[in-house]
Amino acid sequence: QVQLVESGGGLVQPGGSLRLSCAVSGFTSKDYGIRWFRQAPGKEREGVACITSPGGSIYYFSSLKGRFTISRDNAKNTVYLQMNNLKPEDTAVYYCATDSPGCSRAVAGIMEYDYGGQGTQVTVSS
Repeated sequence: QVQLVESGGGLVQPGGSLRLSCAVSGFTSKDYGIRWFRQAPGKEREGVACITSPGGSIYYFSSLKGRFTISRDNAKNTVYLQMNNLKPEDTAVYYCATDSPGCSRAVAGIMEYDYGGQGTQVTVSS
């Protein structure tokens, strides 16, 4: 059974950092790319980043590159999202989900996915 579980969210002040984790199980690292996306209240889902299987390529979406870094530890079956210099507009629920091994869906802007987690809340506020 494929499962993805996010953790690491919380309340942080503007300019602060958080590292989100996405623990995956039920599949091997070569089967899927893993993406992060976010959704703020009243807004559409927004792609954040995607890392291919087994991790040779990375894609960032919108203007988050430079502040956000996606990485993957296949030995731990975990994908991370390091978020630095957080801003109030980064407040959202952050989700991880599977993608094709080459992240083709994420690159094409296709938000549908096969498997995803329940999300972790990130709130940036003073």
